[in-house]
Amino acid sequence: CKGCGKTFQPFRSMQVVCRYQCVPKMVRKEKKAERAETKKRKEAIKRISDYIKEAQYAFNAFIRQRDKDKPCICCGLPLQGNAPTTGGNFDCGHYRSVGSASHLRFDERNANGQRKQCNRYGAGRAVDYRIGLIQRIGIHEVEALEASNAIHKWTREELVQIKETYRQKLKDLNANNPA
Repeated sequence: CKGCGKTFQPFRSMQVVCRYQCVPKMVRKEKKAERAETKKRKEAIKRISDYIKEAQYAFNAFIRQRDKDKPCICCGLPLQGNAPTTGGNFDCGHYRSVGSASHLRFDERNANGQRKQCNRYGAGRAVDYRIGLIQRIGIHEVEALEASNAIHKWTREELVQIKETYRQKLKDLNANNPA
């Protein structure tokens, strides 16, 4: 029987279940197998850009959670405002932008909590960001970020590992700091 797994003698040539109660079980099993197959096919056709997007999402979520109680890296104002805004009150802002230094997109030193006003509408406020970054990580680390110009080509395996790492880090951070 495709529903309960018991052995039975079919009465008709097309009969695959022993009784009508097994039909919903059989349908659930078939749908589950179909979903697994669809997921497998979707995973097979993903491009590197899809993996980058997923890894970036996990990384940004971790940075926002890590910095939620800190002030904005640029202006020093609190990241958490009084009124919630769509998509949260602040972003994961990068000192060296992802466009100009894509090899630093997952570097925790390069990413910090930044108010949307500073990040999106203030064009990143690079000078103020640098001043705040020096206060947080020191001048030597900032200069190391600025001097880093390595070219890096991301692989699927790296991006999957980064995504899993930052999902786990976020989970650990949430477990240690319940809201």
